[in-house]
Amino acid sequence: MDVLGLICGLALFLFGMDLMGNALKRSAGKRLKRILGELTSNKLKGFLLGLGVTAIIQSSSATTVMVVGFVNSGTMLLSQAVGVIMGANVGTAVTAWITALNGISGGSGALAFLNYLKPDFWMPLLAIFGVILIMASKKQRTKDIATILLGFAVLMVGMTLMSDAVSSLKDNESFTRILTVFSNPILGVLAGTLLTVIVQSSSASIGILQALSTTGAISFSMAIPIILGQNIGTCVTAMISSLGANKNGKRAAFVHLYFNVFGVIIWLSLYYLIAWLLGVCGVFNVLGAAEAASINMWGIAIVHTVFKILNVITFAPFTKFLEKLACLTVRGDDKVGDEYTNMLDERLLDTPTVAIERSRAVAAKMASLTAEALKDSVSLLDSYDKKAAEKVREAEERSDIYEDALASYLVKLSSRSMDEADSREVTMLLHMVSDLERIGDHAVNIVEAAEEMQDGDVRFSEAAKEQLSYLYRAVCEIVSITERAFCESDVETALLVEPLEQVVDDLRDEIRRRHVSRLQKSECTLEHGFLLSEILTNLERVADHCSNIAGCLIEMTAHDSLDIHGYLRRVRASAPEFKESYASFSEKYSLPRE
Repeated sequence: MDVLGLICGLALFLFGMDLMGNALKRSAGKRLKRILGELTSNKLKGFLLGLGVTAIIQSSSATTVMVVGFVNSGTMLLSQAVGVIMGANVGTAVTAWITALNGISGGSGALAFLNYLKPDFWMPLLAIFGVILIMASKKQRTKDIATILLGFAVLMVGMTLMSDAVSSLKDNESFTRILTVFSNPILGVLAGTLLTVIVQSSSASIGILQALSTTGAISFSMAIPIILGQNIGTCVTAMISSLGANKNGKRAAFVHLYFNVFGVIIWLSLYYLIAWLLGVCGVFNVLGAAEAASINMWGIAIVHTVFKILNVITFAPFTKFLEKLACLTVRGDDKVGDEYTNMLDERLLDTPTVAIERSRAVAAKMASLTAEALKDSVSLLDSYDKKAAEKVREAEERSDIYEDALASYLVKLSSRSMDEADSREVTMLLHMVSDLERIGDHAVNIVEAAEEMQDGDVRFSEAAKEQLSYLYRAVCEIVSITERAFCESDVETALLVEPLEQVVDDLRDEIRRRHVSRLQKSECTLEHGFLLSEILTNLERVADHCSNIAGCLIEMTAHDSLDIHGYLRRVRASAPEFKESYASFSEKYSLPRE
């Protein structure tokens, strides 16, 4: 046996699978986002979700780790996770059918077309086409498709190398004697489990078994226990991932483990029991036939798939049992944490599209929180309430927590491989959450101004109150528009922010001018002026941060740029929509004549 060739083939197989899987994740980003929206307690939809995601990313381990992350973050219930895990187990069988293409035999005459289906024929063409696409194309989407083709070609080259490396074992008596040991079902299961644990991929261990089957020395009786053991071995990745998870996250990993372990025990026992009964009754010696018949690549793919389907059929009515058993294994309740910061689970970083979706959900909550805090703080200027003031401070503290968690998470996420659209969104979120947090700070500053007015028994004149009410309403509206534009990624709504920000600036300047006029007439005092200036500054800064958020959304969406100042210059100078909206807002918030 060519050991170096086998190792090299395995390395190429794993590299090709990783290359193909990562490109599939990137190219299927929007699809993954839609799939996430289908999270449901419906078992069938959960099963299809797991099946679809695993078929897309070509790894049941990656899907299960995602599920542990979802359960750990509270995004998915444990009852929902059971169906998804079952679907993931079936979805991973696709890889076995892909690698089985290497087992196509050539034909002659009417079967001559089979020669064109052999990987040896089309694999070089696939690789050349992929390289040309990568070199010639500038679009990330096209490059991802080319990478999928290249990954597939590398995977098949690795499979061919492994098959060639073990071909000399066909007539090796020592190898045959070793294999007979695995006819013992317990040893076969252990061998399959250990092999999968070592290579950390059931698809890779199935590929190795398929390569060994080309020697003709692997029989059905040897292969069946090994294949079933490989299904147990694939649980190790999720178990390791769950070590840092909360109790529900650990339970999801145990559901995956129990599903496969009990499935192996039940179906392996039934196989040998039925085979023994048929032999005793003299109907057919199943075990003898399995001992004698060699299994090929297609046979391994069939056994692998049939077991997974039968396992799902077996446990579909007993998902509650798996859930309860996992709860009995991992006892107790989790400490209650913030439901939104918990969503930023580091297990999801391996799937950037999913991690971005979680980050956006937390940022949307942060936007809603700061918008509400700002509106509450403004209301305190007219009617101070201690409980309402405390509520604003609590909201600002939570906003700080969200900002710290998001910034740290997004920085880690930015180092992962992702397409241009996802990279752009990470950059955009990093800039926006900082502005959202600053709005919360200004809300607290306004609360402090309201408290100073309350403690000093300071009251503005009726004219000042009326003028400030226009500014309050304008700032509350700009915050609401910004929140809606951000949460819905609505560029059309974002275009309304800058005209209204300009109106807020105009209101600030006009209110200051009128205050100076009242001061000259001794209708106001310097103390009024200091407080008024502080309030005006904070409200105007809130509008500035809203402008930054809207400008960032528009520039990153339309021009893939963060040139906010350039956007402001362009929009104020020439955009007819800006002038029209500015005129409308100016009329709406026009101060009454003195």
